[in-house]
Amino acid sequence: MNKADLTRWSWVEIDRGALRRNTRAYKNLLNPRQRLCCVVKADAYGHGAVECAKIMYSAGADMFAVATVNEGVELRQGGITKPILILSEPPIEAIPTLLEFDIMPSVYTSDFALAYGECAVAAGKVGKYHLAIETGMNRIGVHYTQVLDFVRGINFHRGIQCDGVFTHFATADEPSGWDYKLQCQRFTEAVQAIKDAGFECGIVHCANTPSSMLDPSMHFDMIRAGVGLYGMQPCELSGRVMQLDPVMSVHARVTRVAHPAMGEGVGYGFTYRVPRTRVQICTLPIGYADGLSRTLSNRMDVLYRGERVHQVGNICMDQFMVAIQSNPAHEIPEAEYGDEIIIVGRDGDAEITMDEMARLRGTINYEVACGFGMRLDKVYV
Repeated sequence: MNKADLTRWSWVEIDRGALRRNTRAYKNLLNPRQRLCCVVKADAYGHGAVECAKIMYSAGADMFAVATVNEGVELRQGGITKPILILSEPPIEAIPTLLEFDIMPSVYTSDFALAYGECAVAAGKVGKYHLAIETGMNRIGVHYTQVLDFVRGINFHRGIQCDGVFTHFATADEPSGWDYKLQCQRFTEAVQAIKDAGFECGIVHCANTPSSMLDPSMHFDMIRAGVGLYGMQPCELSGRVMQLDPVMSVHARVTRVAHPAMGEGVGYGFTYRVPRTRVQICTLPIGYADGLSRTLSNRMDVLYRGERVHQVGNICMDQFMVAIQSNPAHEIPEAEYGDEIIIVGRDGDAEITMDEMARLRGTINYEVACGFGMRLDKVYV
């Protein structure tokens, strides 16, 4: 019995071995002098940040990246001692917390950089940071044409130290594309300008998950691996380069079985009606508040005893229903109260992936995994 059986009969399983293998696969892309930064933002894409970071550390992670100050604090309080980078510039009011927990911010405004330095001096510390360079994605960073002036404007301050410089690619899944190559050129020239002017760059990094896999020329001093660590391919092309093992699977137990009469409706709005007798309707305790998008209603399958069975009716906030129906050519045993059903994962030869669910939803596998990790219990196996 897992801990979810004591509460709700729905959970996600996190495969420690798969996560370890994926982490090592990214580490093996590097030479001995290069580093691996593991991105564990959004609770490690729904997989549990602290527990995943510990596994990644044991598999060779050199640094961790998060999206918010609180995510960094959670790692520190969970016992993570490796360097932690926030992939954005937080509010100035967060500076004392950064210094208290030794968390590095990204920097791209002089007001923040100088305030960071002043606060660090007052605390008897030196605040490390990574300089974000805007090379074309137009999201965050100092514009590549203004980098040298920016560095000159803050470098004098004894309270701060540049630990790294980086950019982020918008089209790394198309490494031969003009836009990607332009960002590479802009970043490379900006970094060289900083070095030529005599300033320290620290750790130079720009390769995100797809770039790490598809373009070794841009590995520089470190790569930032994200979604691939969790066994999900960032794009179709990357799947041809490196195999990854899925880390998360989604499970639930049947909480009710019934045989509604022919013509009876199921769920809100009766978007499904029982087409004939002896159709078994099973209820499962997962809904759209758990990441199972309502847009999947009447469109998705689940796995029961190695067979695909259809989801029916509108997915509710906390529950959904499936229909088990046999035909003379293919007998499927009826389910019983407490039987396990797999929403994402493998059962025998049958498999439902995050990618399949993402295609049905018209989104990406990142969003699907993050959604399942928000409320469901996590069981590490």
